[in-house]
Amino acid sequence: MTFSLLPDCLASRFPAELVEMEEVVAKVQQAQSQEQAVADLWPDLGMAGALRKLRRWTRVVTTTLTLVRGLMPDLAPGEPTVTVFREQMDTPSVLVALREKVANHLHALPPPLGFGPRTGARPPRPTDVQHEAGPDPPS
Repeated sequence: MTFSLLPDCLASRFPAELVEMEEVVAKVQQAQSQEQAVADLWPDLGMAGALRKLRRWTRVVTTTLTLVRGLMPDLAPGEPTVTVFREQMDTPSVLVALREKVANHLHALPPPLGFGPRTGARPPRPTDVQHEAGPDPPS
């Protein structure tokens, strides 16, 4: 049997806490634009890098909420947003509360909530393909 020493507050495979990721995604879902959210959240980061980080966090949290809604359909019907889950669960920290509720499925759920594989694997690059095996070059 294996177990994780990851505290409930930390996101798996992300250098952040679950509460921090949740707050960022909630602000993005309520903001008028992603650029405005980046300016409010991370004014010292470059716009391109901050938008990339913001989109990655939003994608993984939304995917996680969608998967949890599939596991427990009566939990939060409607859009898989942080605000909807907060209202339905009556908690300020949805991701931490969900980690406890879906503890039996953490092995299959993707990060940041679970410990399963990441979603959406990238296709191999042309440089990742191994070359043909053959004799050594002529001497």
